[in-house]
Amino acid sequence: MEAKANPFNKIFQEVPGLQGYKMYSLKSLNDARVSELPYSIRILLECALRNCDEFNIKSSDVEKILDWKNNSTKDIEIPFKPARVILQDFTGVPLVVDLAAMRDSIKNLGGNPQQINPACQVDLVIDHSIQVEYAKTLDSLQKNEELEFQNNRERFEFLKWGQNAFENFRIVPPGSGIVHQVNLEYLAKCVFQNKDNVLYPDTVVGTDSHTTMINGLGVLGWGVGGIEAESNMLGECSAMVLPEVVGFKLTGQLPKTATATDLVLTCTNTLRKRGVVGKFVEFFGPGVRSLSLADRATVANMAPEYGATTGFFPVDEKTIEYLRQTGRSDEQIKIVETYLRAQGLFRIYDTNEKDPVYSGQLLELDLSTIVPALAGPKRPQDLIFLSNVKKEFNEGLCKPVTFKSFGVPADKATLEIPFELGGEKHVFKHGQVLIAAITSCTNTSNPGVMLAAGLMCKNAFLKGLKIPSYVKTSLSPGSQVVTRYYEKAGLVEYMNQMGFAHAGYGCMTCIGNSGDFVDPLLNQIVKDNDFVAAAVLSGNRNFEGRVHPLTRANYLASPPLVVAYALVGTVNFDFEKEPLGKDKNGNDVFLRDIWPSRDEIDKLQIEVITPDMFTDNYARIAKGTDRWNALEVKQSIQYGWDDKSTCIFFFLKYQIFLYYYIRYSQSSFLLKLHIKIKANQKYQKCLCFGSFWRFNNY
Repeated sequence: MEAKANPFNKIFQEVPGLQGYKMYSLKSLNDARVSELPYSIRILLECALRNCDEFNIKSSDVEKILDWKNNSTKDIEIPFKPARVILQDFTGVPLVVDLAAMRDSIKNLGGNPQQINPACQVDLVIDHSIQVEYAKTLDSLQKNEELEFQNNRERFEFLKWGQNAFENFRIVPPGSGIVHQVNLEYLAKCVFQNKDNVLYPDTVVGTDSHTTMINGLGVLGWGVGGIEAESNMLGECSAMVLPEVVGFKLTGQLPKTATATDLVLTCTNTLRKRGVVGKFVEFFGPGVRSLSLADRATVANMAPEYGATTGFFPVDEKTIEYLRQTGRSDEQIKIVETYLRAQGLFRIYDTNEKDPVYSGQLLELDLSTIVPALAGPKRPQDLIFLSNVKKEFNEGLCKPVTFKSFGVPADKATLEIPFELGGEKHVFKHGQVLIAAITSCTNTSNPGVMLAAGLMCKNAFLKGLKIPSYVKTSLSPGSQVVTRYYEKAGLVEYMNQMGFAHAGYGCMTCIGNSGDFVDPLLNQIVKDNDFVAAAVLSGNRNFEGRVHPLTRANYLASPPLVVAYALVGTVNFDFEKEPLGKDKNGNDVFLRDIWPSRDEIDKLQIEVITPDMFTDNYARIAKGTDRWNALEVKQSIQYGWDDKSTCIFFFLKYQIFLYYYIRYSQSSFLLKLHIKIKANQKYQKCLCFGSFWRFNNY
């Protein structure tokens, strides 16, 4: 079969109100089923219409999507062609290696290697390499970044070569932020425009599961495997099952004591119970209007944790407000709003708009019922109200090991080990907090909770409170914008004083790059006595051993609660009844005494966050940091493979001897490869990348 002219060219027309711009009009289909489709499915429909060529995408595929109401429970497969692909450096490097290898192969076959380029826009954000080796000091950022470049120089040089060599390929250098926050604040367009001025919804797949965060901006996207992402990069469609869409109705408003983190942890618990694996979740209802865009992004971020493919918020007035706040151009904002309104993809919350049809029974959540909460100690869906953390920790301490218990022998439950650290005398007990990290795009993209954490540090410092010396505190924002508004708000000094000094821009503690405890003595105490040590972080995953090998109890919490637990140094604490410490006059200080009010946070947010912060910051990103610019890379069409490299090695240059013995009756296989793969012992991360599935037969 060969590709044919798009059979839907009859609905290809100018966008009303945007002279010179074209679109494939959903309304011009004149099909009543379109208005009943969930907004996320309408985006899949537009994608199929626009790319229909009766080869990769057929008219029958369009009909499958149009008849979503009847087809969504039948495991029907449809093609999907995203507008762009987004990568992070750990999963992205192998894909760039493949592109480089393809260029060599094309050259060897007598072709033009410059023909090998991504067919769509591809962005790679370097955020997975930096670690919290240094923390709590003013030079932590500088030292961690120096170590990052020292350990990853060859990888970074390779990626910089790729940026120069390939079209449609952009690198966001290390030290810029976390991929999903950079995507939210800068890379995402909401509406794409091709060279022919055809407009279409921004859609994305990424090689990181939390790509879903961008659904908070109304951009449909999710995480995929490397091979699928690579096929999309080369212009191929993904095959996906037409999903059910669970409607999640939000009503009311968040109480002034609750945060977006409390909301997403509650949603994760609720949706895990419902069972949404392989499904889209679409949020709607009057409660959505009360959520800021940043709050929505926090909820969308944890879709992998609640099991959904996406947690989608359609574009509405709050989205437009956020685009303006983050410095998108007036022209782009006009295109976004005008196009999406014309396509019926702009959500208008009024009494006249009919809700789409969703799959099965609707879920409903009254936002006013949300209370401060954590998730843990071993899974992100295990919600615990703040008031119950101490009780549940003690109840689970000696019970047989489960997701909520630890199996500590009863005679060891009250074990206490005195120790001295940094001139302070302490007693080690079960539940001791050894890591308190403000980390992860889930929360650092949300100015509300970040400013709350900064104000907590300020209030605690002014009261004379101190964080115990054994707690490793760290701050790793997902964007340099966070640093700018902290500086403008005058909070940096207080955060430094409380130990939440800036440790780096990257995923860091959230992905397990938490480094060692503040002193080897703590490792020894935990190991020798089999203590249940704890970590509290503003991340999205807390599986045992992920945050740190020796923290068996790991809790997800909002940034201000991270500060609170750092202050008390234990999860075995009741914040309602027990004081955090004493102020300078000897009076008890409770959490309620230093918790900032919602009005104070909102007022400060309006005062310190401006569009120029975003435009100035991302203008600098295009230029790169001094360390990035200092990397010397040869300008070449093909990559200069280093035969001595233990990081990136081109195996296809060498014959690979395969010895095999097959005993059919026992179905046993023996395979010997004359390949040496070296791992960096210190960081336990495999540094060898290559397209093993591309080997020739020998």
